Amino acid sequence: MPRSSRQKQKLLYIQKILLEKTDETHGLTISEIISELQAYGISAERKSIYDDLRTLEAFGLDICSEKTKTVRYYIASRDFQISELKLLVDAIQGSKFITQKKSFELIKKVESLAGENEAKLLQNQVVISNRVKTSNETIYYSVDRLHDAISKNLSVTFYYNRWRLDLGSTEKIKLERRRGGELYSVSPWALCWDDENYYLIAYDEKNSQIRHYRVDKMESITVTDKKRQGRELFDKLNLADYAKSTFSMFAGEPAPIEMSVKNDFVGIIADRFGKDVFITADENRDGRFIVKVNVNISEQFFGWVFALGDGAEIISPKEVRARFAEYINKVSSMYQE
Repeated sequence: MPRSSRQKQKLLYIQKILLEKTDETHGLTISEIISELQAYGISAERKSIYDDLRTLEAFGLDICSEKTKTVRYYIASRDFQISELKLLVDAIQGSKFITQKKSFELIKKVESLAGENEAKLLQNQVVISNRVKTSNETIYYSVDRLHDAISKNLSVTFYYNRWRLDLGSTEKIKLERRRGGELYSVSPWALCWDDENYYLIAYDEKNSQIRHYRVDKMESITVTDKKRQGRELFDKLNLADYAKSTFSMFAGEPAPIEMSVKNDFVGIIADRFGKDVFITADENRDGRFIVKVNVNISEQFFGWVFALGDGAEIISPKEVRARFAEYINKVSSMYQE
């Protein structure tokens, strides 16, 4: 048989065909592999296919065979199991900072890590319509610039936006620049994914503090030639504790607090603060425990406590307890007729 001009690529195409077309429940015969190669303009003899399969096995491809009426060859294991790919798809779907367009693109790439048949299982799980998604398509370039700045030990500048209500416009909710359009200058130290959003943890050079910024609200990010500042403060920062104490990344005054919590609510506390928080029995009330945590005191935190009803009570410090009482009274007054 005359040799095809693409014979040198034959081994690569056999690997491609097996990875795309086969899995534990879908195999290909030698004849079917030859047919698939012909679709790529590559001719092959049966004997050479056997040799190629042995070469690919020696290379590390997990090729197995199953004999029924004929022998079928398939890929038995891959870098990612289907359950792991499903987790990745779920994470992409649930991430508000990933736009709908980019979500579909990323999921397609995840599907390519599975065979065609298993990819269909992933496609059945894709539900993106009507989910809350950012409309900022530039976030991926922003993340890339921030990673670049961190790796090069350089500071960045950007404009920071917030939502503004404009009832007189057809577009009722708009983004506007904070600080009257002032350019922010910070030293980026880490990127953090919290509450389905991406945040930059950085040293604010203007206020000499570690602060966080929603990446999808950052605009015109520029990597400067100025070296980063604030390493000493960042090195003292425990990122896990920082994320747990900053509810949904809303700013507030940090403070240690004690709460009396119903025993049945232990899962809520563990989900929010982790299982290593300091807990003792509430000696004054049965069926409750005392938990000590560090949080950022804000209305968002008060709203979280309020949602627990009588399941959680702020015990100390007294000033935080008093502020929470004021918060409850303020909300209650709105519903008095």
